[in-house]
Parts: sequence; structure tokens; C-alpha cells
Amino acid sequence: MKDSNFPLQSFKQCSMKILLVEPFLGGSHRQWAEAYQQKSKHTIKLLGLKGRHWKWRMYGGAVSLAQQFMQLDFDPDLIVATDMLDLTTFLALTRRRSSHIPVVIYFHENQITYPWSPQDKDPALNRNNQYGFINYTSALAAEAVYFNSPFHQEAFLSALPDFLRQFPDHRELQNSELLRKKSQVLSLGLNLRQLDDTSNLPKPKEAVLLWNHRWEYDKDPTFFFETLFQLSEEDVPFKLIVLGRDYHKTPPIFEQAKARLAQHIIHFGYAQDRGEYARLLHLADILPVTNQQDFFGGSIVEAIYCGCYPILPNRLAYPAHIPELQRATHLYETPDELIQKLRIAIEEISTIRSDNFYRDFVAHYDWSILAPHYDEIFERHKEKPI
Repeated sequence: MKDSNFPLQSFKQCSMKILLVEPFLGGSHRQWAEAYQQKSKHTIKLLGLKGRHWKWRMYGGAVSLAQQFMQLDFDPDLIVATDMLDLTTFLALTRRRSSHIPVVIYFHENQITYPWSPQDKDPALNRNNQYGFINYTSALAAEAVYFNSPFHQEAFLSALPDFLRQFPDHRELQNSELLRKKSQVLSLGLNLRQLDDTSNLPKPKEAVLLWNHRWEYDKDPTFFFETLFQLSEEDVPFKLIVLGRDYHKTPPIFEQAKARLAQHIIHFGYAQDRGEYARLLHLADILPVTNQQDFFGGSIVEAIYCGCYPILPNRLAYPAHIPELQRATHLYETPDELIQKLRIAIEEISTIRSDNFYRDFVAHYDWSILAPHYDEIFERHKEKPI
């Protein structure tokens, strides 16, 4: 039995050494990696590159990271790679050191079912299969494959046979079943308790709507803001918080919305720190979501944890974040159903504000609960590879 007074550092010295390899060490990937490093009882070394140029990271990241690993004074008991790594290349270039080390892969996303941007030239140039193929071969090379949600696991494994059928021969379709047997779900860990609010900011009279996602095409900001334009034209009272970073390829609808919804806006742009982000989430009341792609939905879980009333598409990973008996209330199928549910929520804002809704339901994604689970899962690989 573990002594509860056992010093943390001594315990870490007795634990596993894990190398976490992340070619795209930025944004939510970095938050996940660094949080697990901090919360785990194991000693975790991060090996990563800056979170930019994602396509080049999938091609060239393995070469650079392999060179770094070969010079690293760290002998891991386990290597945990993420889906952005070309794991086969990494293992080939490090085989003198890595051949005896168990290796698993964690899928934040995958490039087989991720939708392509309309502005991306790769599909038209027939260069859109390489990234998905890297995901496929990396999964084959790993001893176990972990997905961040049940939806993501099934989406990838179900799409893989058709992905392979497009090639001329030796498609090896049986590998789809092989990957299914060695895959499982390991939910995304989040620092939810860091979002606990003590500021008690006074709420405005009007309901406060929230956007807290990336400012990119796959989140369908056009659908989101056109819905709000309609409400504004109907003189439906509401306020608006738009969180996120303005990148150089930000969809133009954001600038249009900033001008057309100016009288509704409380905040529009990036939150400078985690504290400000938390305060704004707690200030918000309703979370209408229009995303077309999400393998987990970390920003949705964060908002729900902070008391936002969710109105979500009945697809992707979202149903799992709502108690089953309440899903009909919060999930929509059509644009008309979204705006109808949104009008009702705005009208009933007093009632909505009196309930914290599903904070406890999503609290199990906090690292305080998931880090020990990750540790236990990864310890199995030290004892016996899958």
C-alpha cells in the first residue's frame, strides 16, 4: 500500500520514465502535453517542435525529433507519440536506441476524416492522401492506439477501409481490424479546476452568448454569426463574447460580425491569460455551437464546466458531453432548430442562470481524475506490450 506521506520527488524517482513526442507543440496539444507532465506521477520528458507548419511537421518533424532523441540523455521506459508524428520514420532513425522501448500513439485528430479547408490546394493537386497515410502507418507501428473520444475512434476506424481501397493493389484491408483490436479511448485531459471562478462578476440583464473556439472554417463561423445576425434583426436582446485568436487567415465573417454586432459585444478577441478566459466563460450564459468538425470538443467542455447552457449539433463527439436524458433539450439537427432553441434559452435566461447544469457531468475530464488513469494505462506497457 502506498504511503500517503511518501515524498513526491522520491515517488517520481521510483516511477516510469516516459518520452512524450509531439511535433506540433502548440495550442491545445501543448496544453495537453504540459498538463500531463505536471500531473503525472511518472517522470515525463517532452520532445517537441514549435506548433506551426503542420504539414511540414508531419513530413519532416520525425527527422528532427529523431536526431534530438539520439542526443538526449534520457532513457525512457515508454515512448508516447501523437498523431502529428511520422512514427515509422522516427523509429527507423532511432532504432539503435528505441528498438526495445514500447511505443504507443495518441490521436488528438486524424487526417483521414478531418475536412479540408476550401482554400487548401492539396486536394486539387492530389496531395491530400499522404497525411492520412502517415496516420495509418504510424498506428500500425505503435503497440497501442489511443483516441481522445469514442466518436474519434469509430470515425477513424470506419473510414480506414475506404481510404485504403483507393489505392491500386496490396491494400491490406485486414489491417483495419488489426488496428481496431489494439485501439481504445483515453479521454482528453483538461485543466477544468483552473477555471473555477471567484470573481463573481455581475451579469448584464441580457443573456450572454459565447463563442470560444478557433477562428477557422471547420468551426463554421458563418453559420454561427448569421444566426446571431437574424436574432439581432429581430431585436432579440442578447450580449456576445467572442474568444479566440485572430490569425492571418481568419475567415472574413469575423470582421463583419464585429461591425454588425457591435452593440451586443462585451469582448471580441483573445483572452490574455487563463484567469481572464475563466472570468469570461463564467460571465457567459449560453453556448450555441455550429462546429462542423471536433474530435473531442475541449472548448465546449470548458464552457459547460463553467455553467454555460449548451446548444450543440447532434453529431461528432458532442452527445457524450450531455446526460442522455437531457440530450433532446440541448442537441439540434437543423438551423431552424438551433435558432428556435436559442430563442427559448434567451427568453428563459433567469431560469438558466439559476442552475449550473452539467458541471459535475463533465468534471471527470479534469486532470486530477484522468492523470492517474493515464498513469495506470501506460504502466501496463512497461510490464507487457500489447
